[in-house]
Amino acid sequence: MLRCWLALAVLCGGTASGAGPTYSAASIVNASNYSAGPFAPNSVISIFGSGLARSTYALAASDIVAGQMPNELNYVRVYVQDQPVALLFVSDRQINFIMSSVQNPGPVRVRVVTEGVSGPEVVVTLADAAPALFALDSGYAIATSADGKVLTADSPAHAGDTIVVYATGLGRTSPNPAVYEIPASLAWIVALPTLKVTLGGKAVDSGSIKYAGLTPGSAGLYQINLVVPDGTGDDPEILVSAAGSAPQTGLKLAVR
Repeated sequence: MLRCWLALAVLCGGTASGAGPTYSAASIVNASNYSAGPFAPNSVISIFGSGLARSTYALAASDIVAGQMPNELNYVRVYVQDQPVALLFVSDRQINFIMSSVQNPGPVRVRVVTEGVSGPEVVVTLADAAPALFALDSGYAIATSADGKVLTADSPAHAGDTIVVYATGLGRTSPNPAVYEIPASLAWIVALPTLKVTLGGKAVDSGSIKYAGLTPGSAGLYQINLVVPDGTGDDPEILVSAAGSAPQTGLKLAVR
């Protein structure tokens, strides 16, 4: 189920007006929590606007060829620094794409081309890392037990359990995926020395973080595998930061 998250956030499908795509830098946000930038290489990004596509279309298995994602869906392309990037979903009012995994930090130009008609070129900022966690409607971060069961208030983790927390925006990895490549194996994040995870205000010891990197088979998706420390209280707030990024606040981890 978690590997199908790319098909989530499917909003406002419709028919394009034919006037060309309309959007702004302010309407480009992180796809996991709709927060503003900066963004990181290999992040999943959403563009909101109008006239973005003639109709709704989500990435299908048939669009993936030899482990490569498409750079065009339903006659829509997104360009970053004049290079097309991988697409996940398009509709009249929303596009989900993956920021180039090889793009350097700093200002980058983004534009949408729909049926050959280009929208405005806008500038967003990339950072080395800009972690964002995925959330359930209940306000819990999306995390699983070691055997893949989603953690909820009714099925929480406990101290000593190994869990997997899902995120985007953890930046470059080693090895780093090529543009359009769906990772086939584990790859640790380059920003690991700066990774900080706190639960209820208490930092998780680096020795309790067993893996932080790409999720094999899921483009743009990262995971952090960690052991829940002793003394962790009920439903602690989870914060994740790396490379000096500001952590996302307000999400709980289902722990008892």
